[in-house]
Amino acid sequence: MKLTPWLLGLALATAAWAQPVQPPKTHLKVGDSAPDFSLKTTAGNTFKLSENRGKTVVLAFFPAAFTGG
Repeated sequence: MKLTPWLLGLALATAAWAQPVQPPKTHLKVGDSAPDFSLKTTAGNTFKLSENRGKTVVLAFFPAAFTGG
């Protein structure tokens, strides 16, 4: 009887892990324009990409600590 919950949990975990991963809907290539977005800066202001057209903008993405990237 104690084995049944473990087998059920293992079956559910296996089924969840086996689901296919959906690819991203869009792929940007080098030189493509980034889609418009807005975010809060560390100073509390709002940065909107579309307001900086014609200027050099560097987008740098990095994973948070200990997230595996």
